[in-house]
Amino acid sequence: MGSAIAGCELARVPVLPHDPHMGFLLHWIVTAVALWVADWILPGVHISSVQALAISALVLGFMNAIVRPILAVLTLPLTVLTLGLFYLVVNGVAFALAAYFVPGFHVRSLESAILGALIVSVVSWVIGASRSRE
Repeated sequence: MGSAIAGCELARVPVLPHDPHMGFLLHWIVTAVALWVADWILPGVHISSVQALAISALVLGFMNAIVRPILAVLTLPLTVLTLGLFYLVVNGVAFALAAYFVPGFHVRSLESAILGALIVSVVSWVIGASRSRE
């Protein structure tokens, strides 16, 4: 008999070993799905093929891991002055840089890049939140 809280028995969930490669793969897939949604919703964001989508997800992950933190530190005074709103521009610039480096991934303007980055963030958050509930 297991532990009981208010008359309900706790479920026993098997613990799976943590695989860092699986986490990377899941994050890459979530980013690719989020990019596809941005491409589908925004007329200013265009991804020409599945191959471009896969490469874009990798490059965007690199931009978010390496370039965006550097930009965030460099623009910190402006971000503080605008009460954090300038961080949307930082995300948009990282999104536009990813598009610049990937053939087949095109962003029409900085506005489209900011909106694309916002959509990718929201979709990734929703997918992550739904995965953590399971």
